[in-house]
Amino acid sequence: MVAIDPRAIIEEFLDSHDLEFESKDENTFLITLPGEKKLETHCALIVGQHSLSINAFVIRKPDDNQDGVHAWCMRKNASMYGVAFATNDLGDIFLVGRLPLPAVSNQEIDRLLGAVLQYSDSAFNPLLELGFSSAIRREWAWRVSRGESLANLKAFEHLI
Repeated sequence: MVAIDPRAIIEEFLDSHDLEFESKDENTFLITLPGEKKLETHCALIVGQHSLSINAFVIRKPDDNQDGVHAWCMRKNASMYGVAFATNDLGDIFLVGRLPLPAVSNQEIDRLLGAVLQYSDSAFNPLLELGFSSAIRREWAWRVSRGESLANLKAFEHLI
């Protein structure tokens, strides 16, 4: 049986889908996924000895209501495909997952990156609302006082 190089599969997939990416080294692909609510999700695919890891930054450590943010993430984890919410040592929130190397295929990479994009984008506003409501209110007041645009804060108008 001829072994298929997962790096080649990943690179071919990324090229064929016109995704913005760079290779940090021969085993790490840094990808920028375009979103709607979260305009960009930065994601890393890391080819290890036995598995492919996927890691995507969602939001930094919440300023407010950390317990509520973590509980929201844990409830979501139960229904997610291929990835789950996790925190790093700083408290920042990521989506993480792992796939055995023999399972790496164009279809599975598409599913995983699609899941990351969907979960990151759909979670962005709820997580900001739960974890940064004080900062959103301060930003709203500052923009109003200076006559600045509120366009990208409209989703949080109900907090004011």
